[in-house]
Amino acid sequence: MDFWQRYRAIDARDTRFDGQFFTAVSSTGIYCRPSCPARTPKAENVTFYETSAAAHEAGYRACKRCLPEAVPGTPAWNIRSDIAGRAMRLINDGVITREGVDGLAQRLGYSARQLNRILSNELGAGPLSLARASRAQTARTLLVSTNMLLADVAFASGFNSVRQFNDTIGEVFAMTPTALRATGAKSGPHRGTGVSGAAPAALTLNLPYREPFDPGIFDFLAVRAVPGIEAASTSADGTRTYARTLHLPRGSASFSVAFNPSAPGKPLQLTATAVDLHDLPALLSRVRRLFDLDADPQSIDDALATDPRLKGSVTATPGIRVPGAVDPQELLIRAIIGQQITVGAARTALTRLSAAGSPAAVATPGLERLFPTAAELAEHGRALLRGPQRRIDSVVAAAEAVATGALDFGYGDDLGSLEKKLLPLPGVGPWTVGYVGMRVLGAPDVFLANDAAVRNGLKVLPAVAGLSGDFRELSPWRSYATMHLWRAAAKPKTP
Repeated sequence: MDFWQRYRAIDARDTRFDGQFFTAVSSTGIYCRPSCPARTPKAENVTFYETSAAAHEAGYRACKRCLPEAVPGTPAWNIRSDIAGRAMRLINDGVITREGVDGLAQRLGYSARQLNRILSNELGAGPLSLARASRAQTARTLLVSTNMLLADVAFASGFNSVRQFNDTIGEVFAMTPTALRATGAKSGPHRGTGVSGAAPAALTLNLPYREPFDPGIFDFLAVRAVPGIEAASTSADGTRTYARTLHLPRGSASFSVAFNPSAPGKPLQLTATAVDLHDLPALLSRVRRLFDLDADPQSIDDALATDPRLKGSVTATPGIRVPGAVDPQELLIRAIIGQQITVGAARTALTRLSAAGSPAAVATPGLERLFPTAAELAEHGRALLRGPQRRIDSVVAAAEAVATGALDFGYGDDLGSLEKKLLPLPGVGPWTVGYVGMRVLGAPDVFLANDAAVRNGLKVLPAVAGLSGDFRELSPWRSYATMHLWRAAAKPKTP
């Protein structure tokens, strides 16, 4: 978008662009979200920034009226496969907090100095400033959504000390943490334990997203849920819930996400249980990726609806999402097992394989185990798996490669690097790479042409002459076209 396109967006108070760029006003010294209800500033006083960190680096403070940090993240970090996009995915996952700038740079194949120069040029702020903005955003979410002790909020957001937390909140928001907390509703009694790093019994907060939101993603996850590790349900009032256990950098945790489309405001509510507070930013980032909450569904739907084959599906199912992954290595194993078999058969195989996983730290009914680690799969996979020997060999080989460090991939990859790392594995082909790219990287432009469900979906949609079979006209949104085709293939056939 150029300057005037963005200016028209802020003049229209268009909420679709919240989180996609930030508006800094020189006459007031503050930066806002595009939908800020304040009077539209004069164009000569406006500068647009890609990130809130860049606006802060330029000397601006966050607007107290529109709270620009309280928005979904930008979808650009999935659309962009350049260094900036890959770096932002890793920063949001907490890599700088855990490994520092040197660790981030090493993952991306650059020196720390080169990375700082690239991010400063591309995004207007270096990696430390971007990480600081991410921590501030997490802190704001916890302050206004929970009654956690301020010290717990500081460490859960990734700050190294309470003083650093207080200073950052004051600089970014021009408020104390207590004043910032007063701007939002509290979500219930605090049950945490100071700054020891232990987890609250349960931490509940709302996850921001751009409407519309198609709840069909809960169905996608439900039919693939592995008993004991995942659970999904729909209550009598229409509330859909998905829950699971997972590995995080400092330990294990469990969470549930609930959505009731008929509730006021249609909140998407996350409840985290038994999570180390230092792992909370990574958990929030991964849950957002799992439900594709940083997507811009209106823009995607507008693009998909231009294809007459998909127009009816888009009208019937607005806001479709591409499910992500909370654990890249787990998703690879799921993809290899799911090749060329039905979803039900893959679930049966994964259920059998789940016996290799360790017990959950805090077991709850239906969530007793963790998905097996790569080392556990390498050791026990052959004894647990059934079926073609070639597939068993592929699963075990992938697990061994991950366990030994020979294979290292994740949110910081792009499709090109993912292909180079995965294709040499036995039994891994283009479909597997594409599927992992869709779900781990959030790559928006993957079309799985050889997928059986995609082919079946094409048969259900209206035939239109003169259009490409791979939907190239819809680039860069073909992953979402794939989701529509999968949905069409899954619909029961009318007699």
